[in-house]
Amino acid sequence: MNTITNIDGNPNQNLIDPQTQTQSHTRRPRGFAATAAASANSNTSAGKAKKEREKEKERTKLRERHRRAITSRMLAGLRQYGNFPLPARADMNDVLAALAREAGWTVEADGTTYRQPPPLQQMASFPVRSVESPVSANNCSVKAAIDSVLRIDESLSPASLDSVVIADRDSRTDKFTTVSPINSVECLEADQLIQDVRSEDHENDFTGTPYVPVYVMLANGVINNFCQLVDPDGVRQELSHMKSLHIDGIIVNCWWGIVEGWTPQKYAWSGYRELFNIIQEYNLKLQVVMAFHEYGANDSGDVLFSLPQWVLEIGKGNQDIFFADREGRRNTECLSWGIDKERVLNGRTGIEVYFDFMRSFRTEFDDFFAVGLISAVEIGLGPSGELRYPSYPDRMGWRYPGIGEFQCYDKYLQQNLRKAARLRGHSFWARGPDNAGQYNSRPHETGFFCERGDYDSYYGRFFLHWYAQSLIDHADNVLSLASLAFEETKLVIKVPAVYWWYKTASHAAELTAGYYNPRNQDGYFPVFDVLKKHSVTLKLVCSGLQVSNLEGNEGLADPEGLSWQVLNLAWDRGLTVAGENALSCYDREGCMRIVEMAKPRNDPDHRHFSFFVYQQPTSLLQGTICFSDLDYFIKCMHGDLGDLLV
Repeated sequence: MNTITNIDGNPNQNLIDPQTQTQSHTRRPRGFAATAAASANSNTSAGKAKKEREKEKERTKLRERHRRAITSRMLAGLRQYGNFPLPARADMNDVLAALAREAGWTVEADGTTYRQPPPLQQMASFPVRSVESPVSANNCSVKAAIDSVLRIDESLSPASLDSVVIADRDSRTDKFTTVSPINSVECLEADQLIQDVRSEDHENDFTGTPYVPVYVMLANGVINNFCQLVDPDGVRQELSHMKSLHIDGIIVNCWWGIVEGWTPQKYAWSGYRELFNIIQEYNLKLQVVMAFHEYGANDSGDVLFSLPQWVLEIGKGNQDIFFADREGRRNTECLSWGIDKERVLNGRTGIEVYFDFMRSFRTEFDDFFAVGLISAVEIGLGPSGELRYPSYPDRMGWRYPGIGEFQCYDKYLQQNLRKAARLRGHSFWARGPDNAGQYNSRPHETGFFCERGDYDSYYGRFFLHWYAQSLIDHADNVLSLASLAFEETKLVIKVPAVYWWYKTASHAAELTAGYYNPRNQDGYFPVFDVLKKHSVTLKLVCSGLQVSNLEGNEGLADPEGLSWQVLNLAWDRGLTVAGENALSCYDREGCMRIVEMAKPRNDPDHRHFSFFVYQQPTSLLQGTICFSDLDYFIKCMHGDLGDLLV
């Protein structure tokens, strides 16, 4: 190093040469530093490219939705104003065929399109000679024929048709090339295209696939709040219609709020006995639901079944028997499982109340069990009969795709949380998260559910494990007593499909519903362990939706991904699996997705649903059918399409 002596002549005080100092400032990074800098630049570029790709995907989705909207309006206008006999779910092939026929062309079933020859007296003045034209009646496909039609000038005479050169546009050279005759490679490829389309049509052929029984949920209004059968003749008409559709059985909700509605341990079953006798007349199987939840408060219908009146009276003096959110708002859809072992219901615990109801049903209808009419009993374990917390109630203002809120702020669940925190050695963890947002929040708007949020902290993992375990313990407690009440009868549990925000790391909506299923953990495994312990059939709510069908997929939903996670894990655990549709109306495409889910074609173990439940908000006789092709759907489930195949 170059040094100079200071003014005082002290050689011990060395200074850096200014020239050397300047060079050190201009030195470029080398080695590891250079690699790090290059990596940072590369990451920045990659991040920008990824964002651009995501933006382009969104733009593509918008364009596709716009195109579909235009197509829908075109079809509606043609049906309404043009008197075109289009099918209910017409595609563009149907529209093109209708327009071609209107213009005087003949379109056969396989797509062959040609113009009918003119009357003989009109052709006499033309020197007609034999011709084999690609537009004549032949086996050429829609592709070649329609291209020909579009390029023939209507002013040409019939005699000049044989001189027409059918052209095919080359998009790369922007020129036209001639097409060879009917037996050319192009037409052979087009014929192959028709065969491929036909093979795709037969992909929906489920002939020979496993038989999946189909049950129909009977409308809830058939039994009134006084446990009376409202319209026996209407029920018979409904059952007769179901029988004609080859339905295997009926599902009936037995409402706790009706049967034990007025006085504790005073059960009124008369209306249900009359209903079951009618079902037996039609030789249909029967499954019953022990419905310990409220029905109708979130719907616009006139039917409302609340919890028993004596329970609501207790709730006026002790609101903590119901679930509560962070703001202290109570939800009366079902009882909190904080009171499962608390004697707050006139000297009985929550699970004792459930057991007494189930035991009364088993005793009352022993004759139907003896003859095998009742094939299974579903146990309601939460809101809508599903195994979950009431985390996204409409009555609280929740709207899809809100993340919902934790429901653990009643006195009894808070006591359980404090006990769990003490056992863990961290008493200050005895609280719910204070940064989990509101019912309609998005994950990224909260500190708890956002990327790398508190849900994955030590406290977050403790709280979510306790929250999910409380749900699992509730299922275990109730199923233990249900097994005693119904002995050898098959038990069924309904598991919800909380599919929104499934594509995020936290799976926020599942967490608030009680399923600890973030991206780095399988939250359904411990639930299925309990179901396996009690030999319970798992009934999954099937949305029948695809991501592409969700408008903009604002909730980063993945119904297919969630369904396959649940189904594969359940089958791997050896559980019997069934399905039930959500209360949505599906077209044939949606029906086929559910059939594919019920019995996957490529499953090497040939696993399939043990049964499927079709439910809808109104009676089948009212004409509003959620599955537009219910008969076709049932035949697909049965694996016997018969003469429906074309």
